[in-house]
Amino acid sequence: MPQDTILSTGKRTQKINKIHKKKLSVSSKNWLRRQMNDPFVAEAKVQGYRARSAFKIVEINNKFKIFKKGKKVLDLGSAPGGWSQVAVKIVGKGNVFATDILEMNPISGVKFVQQDFLAPEAPEVLMGAIGGERYDVAISDLASNTTGNKRIDHLRTTVLLDEAFDFAIKVLKEDGIFIGKVFQGGAEPELFTKVNKYFKTVKHFKPESSRKDSVEMYIIAKGFKGVI
Repeated sequence: MPQDTILSTGKRTQKINKIHKKKLSVSSKNWLRRQMNDPFVAEAKVQGYRARSAFKIVEINNKFKIFKKGKKVLDLGSAPGGWSQVAVKIVGKGNVFATDILEMNPISGVKFVQQDFLAPEAPEVLMGAIGGERYDVAISDLASNTTGNKRIDHLRTTVLLDEAFDFAIKVLKEDGIFIGKVFQGGAEPELFTKVNKYFKTVKHFKPESSRKDSVEMYIIAKGFKGVI
């Protein structure tokens, strides 16, 4: 390759890199840096998980024994499917039912229903998926899109968890389990009080696989008392 072509190619590469740097916001650069340096992102690829969040439900299950062979599991807001991947390995094929308003690529042994769980018909649709029965476990890793304002993000995710919880108690069996994500920020104690009314034990837990600077934590509610 001629020397002038090499120099031209080098200059063009530098120019492209500069353009990319300008286009990326500070938050986007920080996100990319975290992704590149995150061992859980790398390990997720090695183990075939669709998202690093799979390790969070692994930790939750190891500590609280959520999943058992043959139990029916509902994954609310399931896309891209990392939590469903973990659940189906333990409870077995045909026992995990995932739902999201977004599309989700198929997972062997998992039945996916594209459905807005806030829609009036959602409880009937999702219980119909298992022959009109109720679920043993409902899990949710739902969070609203972040805005950068911690107070707003906290409130929006708390509302989303509240909605997931309200749905879960419509479709859970007695003595069932609910897992959901919330951002710490001041509004969650009121939600904990609500959850305690419906479950025998309620705990909160932050997995090691959560990023250190994250304010997320998970509610682990066991022993559903039934609708009051």
